[in-house]
Amino acid sequence: MPQFKIHSILTAPVSAQPLLERALKKYGFVPNLQGGLAEAPPALQAYIELTALFDQTSLSPTERQVVLLVVSAENHCSYCVAAHSMIAKKMVKADPAIVDAIRNLQPLPDPKLDALANFTRNLVKNRGVVCSQVFDKFITAGYSRAQVLEVVLGVTLKTLSNYTNHIIDTPLDTAFQAEAWEEPAQCSSQKCA
Repeated sequence: MPQFKIHSILTAPVSAQPLLERALKKYGFVPNLQGGLAEAPPALQAYIELTALFDQTSLSPTERQVVLLVVSAENHCSYCVAAHSMIAKKMVKADPAIVDAIRNLQPLPDPKLDALANFTRNLVKNRGVVCSQVFDKFITAGYSRAQVLEVVLGVTLKTLSNYTNHIIDTPLDTAFQAEAWEEPAQCSSQKCA
């Protein structure tokens, strides 16, 4: 696989520089994912805009992190699992047991969030063809049809970042090192099937 550059503000294409400057102001550093996406400024712009749109959904901050973590784990993206574990625990203040259950591919201790995780997992595994039983459990748990589509938006966002991380082999930022993730043994054999 060809090497990709993780851009800084100075090395990024001109149209990506203001986007990386915003990341620096927001996070205090430019995440390596965004530095990698800067190679294609429209891809970086799409990531930023999809993130902003997903933040506007009716899903709670914890529910959004559940979606993003489940997609990342299903897509075997160690970078995004680490990043969203940190975000969920430190910024969103989600229950660490929820985050750890997702990281270990275990049922979530909260039944409603478990229904969300199962729906999201089924959506990713089956490329959008969700079995009716999983769909019904999602709705019965208290989610709406609008939230079905909001989860699809979250899957779209994470697919962009997960696939990018796989292709460019994004190094994990120091800020996320404490949450570094190694996929559980049951999924490592599925990676290059």
